[in-house]
Amino acid sequence: MAGWVQMVLFLLWCVFLSESSAEVLEFPTDTRINNVVQDPATGRVYLGAVNTIYQLDAFLKLEARAETGPKKDARTCTPPVSACTTADLKDTNNINKLLLVHHTNGSLIVCGSVYKGICSLLNLSNVNQEIYYSDTKGERTYAASTDENISVVGVMATFLLKENPDKKTFPVFLIAKAHGGPEDNPKLIATRILENYKEWVVFESIVEASPVQVFPHGLKYQHQFRFAFKDSDYIYFLFSRTRDESDNKNFTFLSRLCERDESYYSYTELQLNCSRNGVQYNKVQAAYVTEPGKELARAMLDSGQYGTVSVWDKVLFIVASPDGEDATDSALCMYPLKRINERVEDILNACYTDYGKIGGRAAVYSFCILALYIQCSGCSNKCGAEFLRYPLASRPQFALQAEAVFSRQGRGHLTAVAVAVENDHTIAFLGSSVGEVVKVSFINEDLFPDVEVASREFDFYNCAAAIRKTVYFLFNEILKAPFVRSQAKNCPRFENPDPVLIPVGFKTRISFEGVNLGAYKVSCDTPQDANEIFVFLSSVTLYNCSLGREDCSLCKNADPKYQCVWCARTRSCVFEKLCTTDEAQECPDPGISAIIPRYGPILGGISVTIKGSNLGIQKEDIKSITVAGVPCTQQEEKYSVSTSVVCEIGAVENLKPFKGLVEVEVKGGKKGTSSVYFNYRDPKPEAVHPNRGPRAGGTVITITGTNLDTGSKEDVVITVDGVPCPLCVDCQCLDSVICFSGGRQITVIGSGFALIQRASIRVQVADEWSGLKTRTTAEVCIHSLLLCTCSSVQGRGFSKAMTAKEALAFVGDVSCNVNTLQDDKLFLDPPSTTPSSRSKRQRRDIATEPLDLLIKFGHGEWVVGSVHYERKYEVKLDKIIIPAVVVPMLLIIAISIVCYRRKSQQAEREYEKVKHQLENLEESVRDRCKKEFTDLMIEMEDHTNDLSEGRIPFLDYKTYTDRVFFLPSKDGANDVMITGKLDIPESRKAIVAQALNQFSNLLNSKTFLITFIRTLEARPDFNARAKVYCASLLTVALHGKLEYYTDIMRTLLLGLMEEYVQSKNPKLMLQQVYKRMCLHCFFICLQDSAGEPLYKLFRAIKHQIEKGPVDAQVKKAKYTLNDTGLLGDDVEYSMLTLQVLVQGEGPDITPVKVLDCDTISQVKEKIIEQVYKNLPYSQRPKVESVTLEWRPGSTGQILSDLDVTSQKEGRWRRLNTLAHYNVRDNATLVLSRLMHTQQSYYQNHDNHEERNALLEDDKVFHLVRPADELDEMKSKRGSIKDKSMTKAITEIYLTRLLSVKGTLQQFVDDFFRSVLCSGTEVPPAVKYFFDFLDEQALKHDNVDEETIHIWKTNSLPLRFWVNILKNPHFIFDVHVTEVVDASLSVIAQTFMDACTKSEHKLSRDSPSNKLLYAKEISSYKKMVDEYYKGIRVMVPVSDQDMNTHLAEVSRAHTDKLNTQVALHQLYQYASKYYKEIVLSLDEDPAAQSKQLTFRLQQIAAALENKVTDL
Repeated sequence: MAGWVQMVLFLLWCVFLSESSAEVLEFPTDTRINNVVQDPATGRVYLGAVNTIYQLDAFLKLEARAETGPKKDARTCTPPVSACTTADLKDTNNINKLLLVHHTNGSLIVCGSVYKGICSLLNLSNVNQEIYYSDTKGERTYAASTDENISVVGVMATFLLKENPDKKTFPVFLIAKAHGGPEDNPKLIATRILENYKEWVVFESIVEASPVQVFPHGLKYQHQFRFAFKDSDYIYFLFSRTRDESDNKNFTFLSRLCERDESYYSYTELQLNCSRNGVQYNKVQAAYVTEPGKELARAMLDSGQYGTVSVWDKVLFIVASPDGEDATDSALCMYPLKRINERVEDILNACYTDYGKIGGRAAVYSFCILALYIQCSGCSNKCGAEFLRYPLASRPQFALQAEAVFSRQGRGHLTAVAVAVENDHTIAFLGSSVGEVVKVSFINEDLFPDVEVASREFDFYNCAAAIRKTVYFLFNEILKAPFVRSQAKNCPRFENPDPVLIPVGFKTRISFEGVNLGAYKVSCDTPQDANEIFVFLSSVTLYNCSLGREDCSLCKNADPKYQCVWCARTRSCVFEKLCTTDEAQECPDPGISAIIPRYGPILGGISVTIKGSNLGIQKEDIKSITVAGVPCTQQEEKYSVSTSVVCEIGAVENLKPFKGLVEVEVKGGKKGTSSVYFNYRDPKPEAVHPNRGPRAGGTVITITGTNLDTGSKEDVVITVDGVPCPLCVDCQCLDSVICFSGGRQITVIGSGFALIQRASIRVQVADEWSGLKTRTTAEVCIHSLLLCTCSSVQGRGFSKAMTAKEALAFVGDVSCNVNTLQDDKLFLDPPSTTPSSRSKRQRRDIATEPLDLLIKFGHGEWVVGSVHYERKYEVKLDKIIIPAVVVPMLLIIAISIVCYRRKSQQAEREYEKVKHQLENLEESVRDRCKKEFTDLMIEMEDHTNDLSEGRIPFLDYKTYTDRVFFLPSKDGANDVMITGKLDIPESRKAIVAQALNQFSNLLNSKTFLITFIRTLEARPDFNARAKVYCASLLTVALHGKLEYYTDIMRTLLLGLMEEYVQSKNPKLMLQQVYKRMCLHCFFICLQDSAGEPLYKLFRAIKHQIEKGPVDAQVKKAKYTLNDTGLLGDDVEYSMLTLQVLVQGEGPDITPVKVLDCDTISQVKEKIIEQVYKNLPYSQRPKVESVTLEWRPGSTGQILSDLDVTSQKEGRWRRLNTLAHYNVRDNATLVLSRLMHTQQSYYQNHDNHEERNALLEDDKVFHLVRPADELDEMKSKRGSIKDKSMTKAITEIYLTRLLSVKGTLQQFVDDFFRSVLCSGTEVPPAVKYFFDFLDEQALKHDNVDEETIHIWKTNSLPLRFWVNILKNPHFIFDVHVTEVVDASLSVIAQTFMDACTKSEHKLSRDSPSNKLLYAKEISSYKKMVDEYYKGIRVMVPVSDQDMNTHLAEVSRAHTDKLNTQVALHQLYQYASKYYKEIVLSLDEDPAAQSKQLTFRLQQIAAALENKVTDL
């Protein structure tokens, strides 16, 4: 809208100057106009619109046009577009950003939003002729913004190079824009040349001044440029911006710089304030510069507010609005350019001569200090200098004030202004955001709105409601009660209006009959008090002819009583007396706007709806219809007046597809033709899926083929063998059917179940499954009971009918554990003690009678055999007759045979069990991987949606640096750098602050800092921890000057490199120094590089681990990547869905998935994570600060990890789980916050005796109870073979590692690709440093490719990525548990192995973690090599670009860090090694010349009263 209003103002200004009294000239465009410019030499007008440039003559007649879009482009594409990936390209509108007239070579400068904002030169005489365009010159020619919402301004100028011996001036243009995102070019203000000169090319930026140009400046202050102009030798930019990122309020600024300033040393900003009656109009919208005219100049002079103003002085007119998106108020303010220049020069003089003060008050800001503060008394250099401060900005107290000369409230804020002078009088045209144009005349000291284009609003009231309300007010004093409805007949009123129908927009006289007027006086004057209006009218009907009658036919079809006619002049339906010309006797030709459908079969026979205008008044008006030249029979019953005709198309003669236009002929021979084609096509079904279904019907079939979208849904008739098949909309397919048969739940998994509306399953039992046999084995032991060590049941079809968990076995009345289930065998573990019989008969004598072995499955039971438990008979001594010699021999032989058979059979059974488990595991691992990966991908969709909405919980920069630099320190989270608290007495704080500032200045001396670092490193007691901590402190202390920090690091590296290369051991070069400063540099520069793939990997690992049991005590899990963290026991568990209500946070219930084996604390963690998933971890309530209450009925029960109901096993006490409390699926739990932190169950237990009982000699376990002393004694009795067999079975669970690895593989691969993909944009710091290493390697003969590879690996992957991968909480606001950390360590180790050159030889003895990713290591190694090679061939990053990037980081984050604390901690090292540092400084001539020792002594004396030589 703003661009359109700007054009209207420009056209009004042109018409005003031409002194034409004719109607306003206009020129319509197809797309939105962005910029307008006029060539004063020829009067031509040029319009920059979306996708088009228009060239108009002085009377707004089109002379030429140039199409500029749409173009195939992508935000991430770097021109030329031919080098970009085709899949990323799409049609993109080219929004015109800048139009400038370049008279020198007769060209028009045109800059658009596509191709990174590259500009072109068009011929001023014919814009369709392109003079210059190039998209191959790279980033240096990217001028405009690619963001649609970023405004761009520019101005023509000339440029003189001081180093040019010919003193040649170059035509240039200055362009200013805000920052539009990472794909936008980073320059805030740029001077761009318009011809090739030496290494410069057309449109290249030839002035480099990073403090003004780099985009961090724009990000911090959020510029919105509105106007640019040149006057005398100065260039001016008008814009609004914030004062800094902490204050979002906008203010208006005018910046000035010298036209021929080579480095923008003269750049100075002046704040402009515009106000009226206490209202501040801070946000500039538009501006105009011109001479004021005689009358206005005199008025400004007489007012005394503008200083001396003459007719020849220029005045800046601006329109501004209050800050805020919804602001609709606006004002017009004036600023004489002479007064602006005077104030700017006052600021310059204050900075150069009086330390930036005017009248003793600070008047100047300085965004960045590029030189020492040098006084320049008598300086007359208005264009600045390198040794002077720049850039500069006025403080708010010294802003240039102006009182608004015109303001208005509401109705859209002003967005454009143009000013003209006629007969010494000044007129301003103001445009608003709602399309209004206001003309303002300046007369003497006042402003009078002479002409205002606006609309007025009329209020219509409900008369009945008004009567009741107003009569009550009028007669209240008489009746002393509200006026009741029955008295309405006595109200004064007018009735029987004539006429009743009143057209809108036409003044009509209405006559009424007065009723109950009595003595009331009727006056036509509007009373001052609106409440005194008490005469009410009967209702009349207001109507608008144009409403619902958009074309001529609809207008002529209107009821004659409305007297509506089609007015040819206005081309609208109006009341007959409002049309000043004769009524149109005939309507225009028909217009066709839509054809539904646009595709039809070649045989015809379908209905086509033709929508449009002027399609007749009645159905008889339609004379003929042809569709693609084929006659179409009208269906008269579906005719709609003027707007719609329906006809049935005929068949094509040659039965071949073709297309053509639609034509409708109406009464009078008028014809209308469509602009789109109707296509005759031949639909061909080719395939049907599925190709069979139940006879009962209900099967959803999919028909594929070509041209099946011919016609509409109503035209399609489908039959299957003569049976109608209706089209199915929103059909859904089921994946499974669940039923219950014989007491067993049967899940049938497949596809196509949507074909069946009512599913039923019939299960038929085959005879071959019914046979059951049993075989029991028993051996004699030296116990009083004969124990059955293992029992096997033989039969057929077991595994087909049940699983091991579903089968139940009983010996007598005691259940047996079903150990293994095969197709023909069941392996059981019978009771260790003699059970009781299930029948009364057998209970009489269990010593002799066998016990029934019962197998139960579902509702079926089978007695498959019996088990004997025999007692050892006691034999009296007097009955022993066996010879003393024979008995021992027979006994020994019998025992030997029995034990041998027992061991053999036991070994055979164990072997069969292990073999069967291995076979099942081998097959199930593959299925489990696929299933769990599918489940993980489905459940990770919610996390992916959160990521697309920007919900990755990144840490803020301060917390990020604290965790990276200082969390690993010995004090951890209590480190003074994290807390920011220094123990300094209040009386010394000012002295300490001043001394620390001096110490900061001392650190900025390269000589001192290099000496300081080398002195500390040379000390033997300066250990590795101290080196890391000192490097962290230096990083924070020098964060404001990262360019300087990087230079120091580069100097140290060069010295260290020479030392290691000469020592013939260059491969170890980076291992020490990068633990100090280089690592921190990468942490600073690569903060934003670790994003979505790493977070997804972390979430996937966490989600997969929590799907299975996690032992809260031993920190082991069923699903993990780390073999040492693998839960070696097969814990039974089931998934529960809890309905959680958070007390005090509304009635919403959140479903949460948990396991019944989870401890209460684990359940709390999962609930908190689900309920507060949109909050980062640090803002969520902690587990110990909430309670969990289960409400199974009317009463509630508080759940806790330990209480008096906790199960106890010997000296061990089990943590409570949901299964312990018998919490069921879909149970309702209430989460409540505590008023104070509850650390544990014991701290808040009221019963001290009960608490002591829980604590006394008890050990706590969760899922797996460690072996106690008794267990250890028992284990010592076991045979070596038993122990080895137990270990072998434990190792079987290692296959779970493969399952978890397969499930997480895609997320691991995605992370590796994101880190090691050189095809994407590599951070400048990485490219810059790798090029530095390559450059230094070329200078030394003994540095080979392997050494360079090691240097790069030790610098980036092993120091940064491995650190971040193992500690995602360094980047994200998350909590990393020990179990998750164990799996991340495996992936980190894999990453480290992939980055090394050495080959890893694996064997059966290699750790499981190494074997897990052995297959992928080779492909990962190739990725690393390709990554290094890809970076090497990229475009180099210059020192200037790197410094610009570092300056950006410094400005964005330095003020968030504890710089003073870092300086204080650094000084502790200076104090500790004070003598050594002073001795090193005294030995350095450079340090002596700069008096560095003296400055250090001053600081020491101030900070700690240290005795010095002062």
